Amino acid sequence: MQDKHLSTEELIAQDVGARLPQGVMAHVIAGLALAWSLFQLWIASPLPFMLRFGVLNDTETRAIHLAFALLLAFLAYPAFKRSPRNRVPLIDIALSLVAAASAAYLFIFYQDLAMRPGSLTTADLVTACIGIPLLLEATRRVLGPPLTVIALIFIVYSLAGPWMPGLLAHRGVSFTAMANHQWITTEGVFGIALGVSTSFVFLFVLFGALLDRAGAGHYFIQLAFSMLGHLRGGPAKAAVVASGMTGLISGSSIANVVTTGTFTIPMMKKVGFSKEKAGAVEVASSVNGQIMPPVMGAAAFLMVEYVGIPYVEIIKHAFLPAAISYIALLYIVHLEALKQDMQPIGNHQPKPWLRRLTGFAFGAALISGLSLAVYFGLGWLKPALGDYALPGIGVLLALVYLGLLKVAASNPPLPPEDPDKPLDKLPQMRAVLLSGLHFLLPVVVLVWCLMIERLSPGLSAFWGTVMLVIILLTQRPLLTWMRGDGGAVHGGFGEGLVDLREGLIAGARNMIGIGIATAAAGVIVGAVSQTGVGLVLADLVEILSMGNLLLMLVLVAIFSLVLGMGLPTTANYIVVSSLLAPVVVALGQQNGLIVPLIAVHLFVFYFGIMADVTPPVGLASFAAAAVSKGDPIKTGIQAFYYSLRTVALPFLFIFNTDLLLINVDFWHGVLIFIVATIAMLIFAAGTQGYFLTRSRWYESVLLLLVAFTLFRPGFWMDIVHDPYRNIPPAELVQALEVVDDDSQLRLRIRGEDAVGDPREFTLLLAIPDGESGEQKLEKLGLSLYQEEGKVLVDSVAFGSTAADLGLEFDQEILRVRAPTDRWAKEWMWIPGLLLFGIIVWMQRRRLKR
Repeated sequence: MQDKHLSTEELIAQDVGARLPQGVMAHVIAGLALAWSLFQLWIASPLPFMLRFGVLNDTETRAIHLAFALLLAFLAYPAFKRSPRNRVPLIDIALSLVAAASAAYLFIFYQDLAMRPGSLTTADLVTACIGIPLLLEATRRVLGPPLTVIALIFIVYSLAGPWMPGLLAHRGVSFTAMANHQWITTEGVFGIALGVSTSFVFLFVLFGALLDRAGAGHYFIQLAFSMLGHLRGGPAKAAVVASGMTGLISGSSIANVVTTGTFTIPMMKKVGFSKEKAGAVEVASSVNGQIMPPVMGAAAFLMVEYVGIPYVEIIKHAFLPAAISYIALLYIVHLEALKQDMQPIGNHQPKPWLRRLTGFAFGAALISGLSLAVYFGLGWLKPALGDYALPGIGVLLALVYLGLLKVAASNPPLPPEDPDKPLDKLPQMRAVLLSGLHFLLPVVVLVWCLMIERLSPGLSAFWGTVMLVIILLTQRPLLTWMRGDGGAVHGGFGEGLVDLREGLIAGARNMIGIGIATAAAGVIVGAVSQTGVGLVLADLVEILSMGNLLLMLVLVAIFSLVLGMGLPTTANYIVVSSLLAPVVVALGQQNGLIVPLIAVHLFVFYFGIMADVTPPVGLASFAAAAVSKGDPIKTGIQAFYYSLRTVALPFLFIFNTDLLLINVDFWHGVLIFIVATIAMLIFAAGTQGYFLTRSRWYESVLLLLVAFTLFRPGFWMDIVHDPYRNIPPAELVQALEVVDDDSQLRLRIRGEDAVGDPREFTLLLAIPDGESGEQKLEKLGLSLYQEEGKVLVDSVAFGSTAADLGLEFDQEILRVRAPTDRWAKEWMWIPGLLLFGIIVWMQRRRLKR
């Protein structure tokens, strides 16, 4: 409980390294952080390949990455609470050097290790025996005991397999095999998770740190406040929007809280929010920053590797739930303002609805027009300029940058952050908007490279960072020259160099925790792959859930939530997704529900971030309470109440994958976005007990029923009309011939799992092109035969569609179900909206009385 008394500065220090030494060691730590950032920029850039110097493979870069993380972890984080904060003891310096050397061992002796895979020397074994304990000690210092304890449990489990009870027993692994697997190969510590941290995550964290140092964080806060401050509960709405915009560039809930919260929480308290509610609004909006594309903490980049789909697809699937979640939070804040009868700030008269809609439509049209002009303009320029396209676009970008700086110089500079300033006057939205438009250019470059050029996430972040470096170095002297104020406000080139240096150092310090977390989580992933405990866990979850998919999802959610209370989001996602994501997919198949892998990974991720909210550990709630001076437990409970929409969404998109825009065309996607947003607003009104006026209990229940109907119309339509009809398995070939080419068949299969136990599962069989059923079956790579009235798989072509679906020799086809002609499930929206109309009528009548 003592954390509730920490100051904001102490919370920030904890997030980026709690030790702030003086003198020489301060310069050493800063120099190492700067060197780490420069190294990451070097390996992300095309320069090593152009200069044919410093080209490193994945294993070498991971080793250097972890060496920097361990070195800084022991120097920046003290061993105990009583350890000195203003100096680094000699023992910590020695530990940092030994730990870094253990990690760098894979880089220094890479050629030797590559020539003798699996053959450990004494030096290899000693290095692993030193490296693993020091990694766990660094994890304890940086992230606390939970992840360290869990990693230790998995190491003990690997070694003590034969002595484990019943279901948990396995043949065990030798000490040498465990050391080799965890430290010397790329199956454990130096596995996929650390690789993603090295290749993608560092650059996005650095991008966010540089953007904040350039002044974008302050710009986003002021812009949100100028846009929404005049509304009821305006500062709270500004907090939601500012945290959403900061979430675009920040992957840390706590960093988001202390960055925006120091300004927004005092403002919310001034307009009537209690300490706990002001902190809870900031927590709910800051935590949601981790589900907001394009950064999404580090988990989005891990999903690329674990799910095996491009990063652009991850963004597409994650966008709609994140957007409607933020819109609903704005509405929840509005309902709180209505409950407490809060009045707008100042004498601002609200515009009529027609003028607001016209202004919104004009703004949307302007943004769309500019986006189309950029898209088609560059699309025309690239072939027109040919080999000179890159320098030509660079010149165009420079001209746009200078033009936006000229616009910024013609407007007054942003006022400094002052939470104690009276709330009687709001900044002018037009002046604020025009004063920082050039901050959007790096984001535009990042999104362009990701979405249009389809570059890798790492290379996209590199080019966005290059644009940021140019802005950091030039914006101060150029604004000073354009304003002609002699540098009184913005300073000159020297201050820009300081901004760049401090941004690079801050980015590296922000990465210490993520780098250590991904390495420590690699220990768990390595133990899972070496012992096969994933299959054991699958059996355990299946026994506890009794084969019920919904109960199993609840268990997975609770497991993610409990585990997340002691782990950072990244480590939590790695552990739970590697253990339970395949279990959810397999049990879904057994229950006849085809669950896409991306839906399961997002499900796990959502509940992992909820741990930052949920008492008794919710770190983001403690950070907000330190700013608001409220009770952290009450703040956490209120924040969880505000975040119920984030709890409901994962269950909804598991059963209705349309919400993730899976296999949905553009106009259908627009319709789903509109209806899902309305549904989420109705859900928010139902959970908050307030709509047009205070709701009676049965009105809240009916509102939740309406929201469920809009989210899952298929649930009611399936009751009215079965979506599939049964076909005898012997008639599968005829069914392939009759069913439309763009349709799918559902096949119920009986076979054996990886260890020979019988299992049943369901799969979706997409209908290929072909003139006859036999041709379509051949295109699927599938051959069948009948025996004693059973239809069995005779052969499956290697690399075919059938093989990808998991069909194997001698499996039995139990049931074939073909889609029927029925009304679209969206027709169920009509009775839902009629019920909603009745609730509106009841509340309006009561409001008039």
